[in-house]
Amino acid sequence: MEYKLLADAVVLIHFLWIVFLFFGVYFGARHRVLRILHLSGLAIALIIQVFGWYCPLTTLEVWLRSKHDPRLAYTGSYIIHYVEKIVYLELSRTLIVIGTVILVGFNVWFYRKRRERRT
Repeated sequence: MEYKLLADAVVLIHFLWIVFLFFGVYFGARHRVLRILHLSGLAIALIIQVFGWYCPLTTLEVWLRSKHDPRLAYTGSYIIHYVEKIVYLELSRTLIVIGTVILVGFNVWFYRKRRERRT
């Protein structure tokens, strides 16, 4: 049962990480450490998409679920079920790569624009 709970926690963390990648620019604009974390995360996401790799969080979740005994009575929580649907959208690889490139481009543009205003 603990593997299932850990796998559900990884899915939730994965979801929150994705939200941070989309909206982290607003926090990164004010805090240097968050900006570095945000841009690094975007770079890693882009590399993962370009090379067709799996996110380490996905790999961890799959491993935890494989350790879980599927014969246990409860197969998952209501909330985690819907979070998984958001995190693991059924989109084509091309569309995901294009979306990732657009997201990275927007964030780099935003940070540069903000930097220009300060100087």
